[in-house]
Parts: sequence; C-alpha cells; structure tokens
Amino acid sequence: MKQRMVLIISVVIGLLAFWMTRSYFQARLAEIDRERERLFSSEKRVDVLAAKRDLPAGTVLIKKDLAAKSIPGRDVSKNTITVEDSERIFNKKLKYSMDAEETLMWSYVDVPFRPGSGLAPVIPQGMRAISLAISGAAGVSGLLQPNDRVDVLGSFTFPSRKDPEKTEWVTLTMLQDVTLLATGQTLGRTEAGDRSRANAGYNTVTVAVTPREAELLVFVENMRGPLTLSLRNPEDISFEKNLPEVNFDRVEAALPELNAYRQQIIRNKSGR
Repeated sequence: MKQRMVLIISVVIGLLAFWMTRSYFQARLAEIDRERERLFSSEKRVDVLAAKRDLPAGTVLIKKDLAAKSIPGRDVSKNTITVEDSERIFNKKLKYSMDAEETLMWSYVDVPFRPGSGLAPVIPQGMRAISLAISGAAGVSGLLQPNDRVDVLGSFTFPSRKDPEKTEWVTLTMLQDVTLLATGQTLGRTEAGDRSRANAGYNTVTVAVTPREAELLVFVENMRGPLTLSLRNPEDISFEKNLPEVNFDRVEAALPELNAYRQQIIRNKSGR
C-alpha cells in the first residue's frame, strides 16, 4: 500500500512538473512573440509592388497584375519597385517570369535604366553579368541595344574527324535567347532620340548568363574563337533544338535543304 502511494505521488509530481514546464515555455514563447511584434511594429515598413498571380515573361504589366505588399525597410533595395513608382512600369513588358506574391524588381521590367544605381541591381537573381569583346559586324554593326535578346555563336578550329592530323573550322550556336545588360558603358535603354549616340563605338557587350554559361564563355574567349551575336525579334522566345555544328561539308550538304526551307516556310510567312 505504501509503495502504491509513493508511485501515485511520483506520477502526480511528474505531471505537475510537466504542466509547469509547459506553461513556462508557452509564457516565454508568448513573450518572444510580443517582443517580435513590438520590434516589427516600430520598424519602418515600405509598400512595394508584387505579382498578384504567376506572370510569364513578355507580359505587358497592367494594374490588375500587381498588388501592394508591405515589407520591412531593411529588405528594400535600389532594385525594388515601390508603390510610388507604379505609374512608371504600367504598360511595360516583363522580361522574366514571376511567381505570385513575388516582389517586382526594376531589373525584371523593360524600362529606362535609372542613373546612379549601377549594373549590379539589373542582374536577375541567380544570373551573372559577363562582358564579351564583340564589336563591328559581330555585334550587328553597332545596332544592338541593352535589353535586346541575342543568340551567341562561336567559331573554332577543331581536329578534323576525317583526318586527326588536320584541323577544320567549325561554327556552332552556343547559347540562345541571351539578354544584353549593356553595350559598352551604356546601361538600359536611352531616349529614342539619343540611341545612336549613346551606343556609338562600343567594343564590348555585357550579357546575363548562368554561372555555368559564364564559365563556358570565358573558356571559349580564352581559346580566341571569334564570337558573333545574332539579334532576335523582341517577341521571339523560340528555342531551336539540335542545331548542328557547321563546317565546310555541312555547308555543302545543307544548302539545298536550307533554300527549300526558305522557299516553303519563310516566304509563306511573309505572304509572298
């Protein structure tokens, strides 16, 4: 009987200790929540623009696509678009896709670049900026503009597959649909009347690429293989699969096929 009473008392004491410990931690958590709310309420918050829904690249932004979102001031950078700037981005095209509730950044929208903010805020998250030594005809005769999209082609000398003792000249498309961040020192689009002057005489272009693509471009530039940019229509987001590398044999074999394609497809599209 005495042992049973000792056991019952031990269980009661254990439950009481558990309840007291639980109550203590709940009180501490509540205190921490109150302190956090106090700190957040005293911190300056800023109303920024965010996507109301998933928005694909190329979307022309209108009011119903965006909503205000309040975020702590510490999370606002020069690249963040605030509600006060909303009129500047309506009817402008979205360069990159966005998820619902994602904060809108200046680098996501095709708008004139804001002076003084530098190149870094323009680089999309997860991407890298790298400059390529391209000018003249290889850069579409100086007609490229920041925010244009291009394909990057490279030409190299490789050991010949027919005779390893010899080399052959090969051209291939390395990257497709690459966004230009700058031409020379020009960041973003300039006013229409100033475009030719702002881009005159550049010898480099700066592109937005992934880290792996950056490694590839640095390697081929060090190989001293000339690079050429092929300009795209701004509405064209197509991707060509399995593009072949081109050497002399390919040129000779492909000409009839390419001309047939041009006659049947390209001329039909133009209505001629």
